[in-house]
Amino acid sequence: MKTFLLPDLGEGLAESEIVEWHIQVGDEVELDQVVLTVETAKAVVEVPAPYSGVVISRHGEAGDIINIGSLLLEIEEQPELAEASAANAAQKSDAATVVGNVSQTTHQVEVDDFWIGSTHTPSEDTPITALPSARLLAKKLGVDIINVHGSGANGMITDADIYGEARKQKPGTEVLKGARRTMVSTMSESHHHVAAVTITEEASLAMWSDTEDISGRLIKAVVYACQQEPALNAWFDAETMTRCVHNNVNIGIAVDSSHGLYVPVLKHANEYQTDEIRDWLNGTVQGIRERKIGRESLQNGTITLSNFGAIAGIFATPVVSPPQVAIVGAGRIIDRLTLIDGEPKMIKVMPLSITFDHRACTGGEAARFTKKLVEHLQKAVL
Repeated sequence: MKTFLLPDLGEGLAESEIVEWHIQVGDEVELDQVVLTVETAKAVVEVPAPYSGVVISRHGEAGDIINIGSLLLEIEEQPELAEASAANAAQKSDAATVVGNVSQTTHQVEVDDFWIGSTHTPSEDTPITALPSARLLAKKLGVDIINVHGSGANGMITDADIYGEARKQKPGTEVLKGARRTMVSTMSESHHHVAAVTITEEASLAMWSDTEDISGRLIKAVVYACQQEPALNAWFDAETMTRCVHNNVNIGIAVDSSHGLYVPVLKHANEYQTDEIRDWLNGTVQGIRERKIGRESLQNGTITLSNFGAIAGIFATPVVSPPQVAIVGAGRIIDRLTLIDGEPKMIKVMPLSITFDHRACTGGEAARFTKKLVEHLQKAVL
């Protein structure tokens, strides 16, 4: 019988959340067959089986966070399945898996065995067996590992067992996972490293029709402002004191979901028409809801847009995500009484909040960007 541990998914991240298992105990699996889907801080990844056989045990459930090296499966190899998989692999020698060559590697469990002399154990010489990752996790969550019943082979304690015990000890306590976990590190990094300044303005929507696509108009306006004042369409590296101003506009669109905040990137937004933007948004939001967003969809943003006003809020202080230097926030459209040709008139206005990293952008650059953003939004139907 062989064991399969969670491999390094090639993103430099130590942990993943189990999204869905695709196999059950007792199933026959083939080499490189997708056995589960996990979500890292960057994307949803499908994990293939490293060899063929019959699944003897499965460790962890949907929603559990597991570390690299955590036990996933125990598989009893079957010669006939191995031969069939080898033949199939020969026919598809150029096929690639999400995690590269890791599926071809045999993994062996290195467990952390230690002796506990305690009234909680059946006898003084009964060992408690746990994965190293499970023991570290128990310390982080304040779980007394002595009280944990191991669900692994021969009673081995896994990460999933620790999470289960943590939930019992602290009713109502939620372990942050996936996108919410990523948000913690992203926001902390921004707070500690970005010299954030927010400038606010309002854009009159008097020229808009009743059928305007608000998101489409915002994205087109951001593209225009970036083209007129490129300083905010940039990356900044404080360690090397370098700034990279981009020609293409890759807009990260903040999307709220039940799983947390995602920021998929509309690459080369400057090449999209409004109807194409809507198609991209619809498809991307659906992918997020189904947790099928790939890592490539979340990378290389040069500026971010948050239309938080679609839910609530007028002005805000949006948070810049390094290495980007700016984020545009659009608030709730409100009625504003104003004078037009000396006559009072009620019009719709869109509140705007633009946060920028003052280390990389001057106040003048941010103000000019904001002016161009407003100019574009105040145009009639495009």
